Amino acid sequence: MPLTFTLDPAITPALRDGLLGLWTDVSNAGGAVGFVAPVTAEEIRPELVRHLTAMAEGRHRLLVGHDEAGEVAATAFFSFNTHRLMKHWVWLYTVMVHPRHQGRGHGRDLLAAAAGAARGFDGIDAIRLACRGGLGLEEFYGSCGYKEVGRVPAAIRVAPGDDRDDITMLLPLA
Repeated sequence: MPLTFTLDPAITPALRDGLLGLWTDVSNAGGAVGFVAPVTAEEIRPELVRHLTAMAEGRHRLLVGHDEAGEVAATAFFSFNTHRLMKHWVWLYTVMVHPRHQGRGHGRDLLAAAAGAARGFDGIDAIRLACRGGLGLEEFYGSCGYKEVGRVPAAIRVAPGDDRDDITMLLPLA
């Protein structure tokens, strides 16, 4: 069944807990979303609070996907540039699909919904995102229309002796 996407949902305790559970489960399944497994919800909570604070301040926006049971199944956060010469594009980050929903096309649906939402933002011409090398993410994003526009070798250290490239991808919206 398809996910239902909502831009800028009301932040309720249920949504907050759903986001935290999603982030924890994705991280512990090996997802490249800022943490390395094993991780607990309490370790992730401060980062989620930073995201929610940025939303309350108008610097970020949230796209959330719910499954047929109403559970949080996918997310992507938009971050707006404050530099006057870079206001024409947004960052997309903390892009996640719950492991139980992966392999069903929901990642593509999430990225399509994010592009659709960004097309509705005033003056936004492109989406940039960064991904961790070594997981095939650049191939997935490439298959969704993103182009690799930068790579910093060994910029992400996930463990001693395990450095990954930091890859920047771009999706023009025109």
